[in-house]
Amino acid sequence: MKAHQPVEQDSKEKKRFKLKTEGTLVLLLLVLAVFLTIFTRGFLTGNNLSNLVRQTAINGIVALGMTFVVISGGIDLSVGSVVGFAGILVALLMKSGVPIGLAVLASISISFLLGVANGFMVFDGRIPPFIATLGSMSIIRGAIMLISRARMIAGLPKPFLDFAQTTYLGLPALFVVWLVLILFTIFLTKKTPFGRNVYTIGSNLEVARLSGINIRFTTYMIYGLSGLMAGIAGILMTSRLANGIPTGGQGYEMDAIASCVIGGASLSGAEGTILGTVLGAVIIATLRNGGNLLGIDPFILQIVNGVIIVAAVYIDQYRKAHQK
Repeated sequence: MKAHQPVEQDSKEKKRFKLKTEGTLVLLLLVLAVFLTIFTRGFLTGNNLSNLVRQTAINGIVALGMTFVVISGGIDLSVGSVVGFAGILVALLMKSGVPIGLAVLASISISFLLGVANGFMVFDGRIPPFIATLGSMSIIRGAIMLISRARMIAGLPKPFLDFAQTTYLGLPALFVVWLVLILFTIFLTKKTPFGRNVYTIGSNLEVARLSGINIRFTTYMIYGLSGLMAGIAGILMTSRLANGIPTGGQGYEMDAIASCVIGGASLSGAEGTILGTVLGAVIIATLRNGGNLLGIDPFILQIVNGVIIVAAVYIDQYRKAHQK
C-alpha cells in the first residue's frame, strides 16, 4: 500500500491544482465582465454578446484540438494555416458546384489528414513538433495562396452563409457547435483509453511505450484531432465572414496556445483540461472585445496577449521547480 501513496498523493495534488486553477479563471472572468459592464456602454448589449460568442466559438474550437497536443508534450503551429486552408477549400468547392455537405466533409477530411501528416513527421520523422508544424504552417499557407490566387472567394451558397447567423434555442449556431465539441472532447479525455494515453505520453514517453500504448497511432490521432478541429473552425469562419479569405486563420495558433496555458495546461505535457482551455479562450476573447470597446489600440492588446502567455508559462515552470 505504501508504494502507491506517492502516486495517489500526486494525483490528488494535481486534482486540487486543476480545481484551484479553474475556480480562479471563473472568478477572473466574472471580475472582467463586471468591470466591462461598468466602464463600457456596449458590453452587455445583445449584439455585442452575440458577436463575442461567435468569435470565441471559432477560436475555442481550434483550442480544443490544441489541448490534446499540449497535454501530449507537443505543439502545433500549423492550426492557423489549416483554419485558412479549410475555409478557402470549402469556398472553392462550393463555388465550383460541389454540394454544401460534400464540400464540408471533404474540407474536414483533408484538414484531419494534414494533422496526421504532422503526426507522421513528429513520430516517424523524429522531427521536433515545433519544427515540424512550423514547416507545415508555411507549406499550407503557401498552398492557400496558390489555390486561391491570393483572392477572396465570394458568392457562396446562401444556406451555407445563413448557418453562422442562425440560432438554436436562442443560442448562436456557432456556439452550439462549440458546445457539442466541448462535450465530445471532455468525453475523450475522461472516458476513453485514447484520452488516458495522451496524458501518459505527455508524462513519460518510455512509460507509455512499456505500458503497451501504440504511440504511433496515438500521435497520429493527437495531431489529426488538432487538424480536424482547425478544419471545422475554418469552415465556420468562412460561413461567418461570408467569403473564403486567403489570410484567414492568421494568428489563431497563438490564441489556441494562449487558451491552453491560461487554462492550466503545461507546455511540458501531462497537464491540462478541456474546461480550463474553454475558460482561457473566453477570457482572451473577452479581453480583446473589452479592449476594443474601451478604445485600446489593438497592437497593445496583442502585446498584452503575449505577456499573458509568457506569465502563464513562467508560473507553471516556477510551480514545477518548487514541487521538486
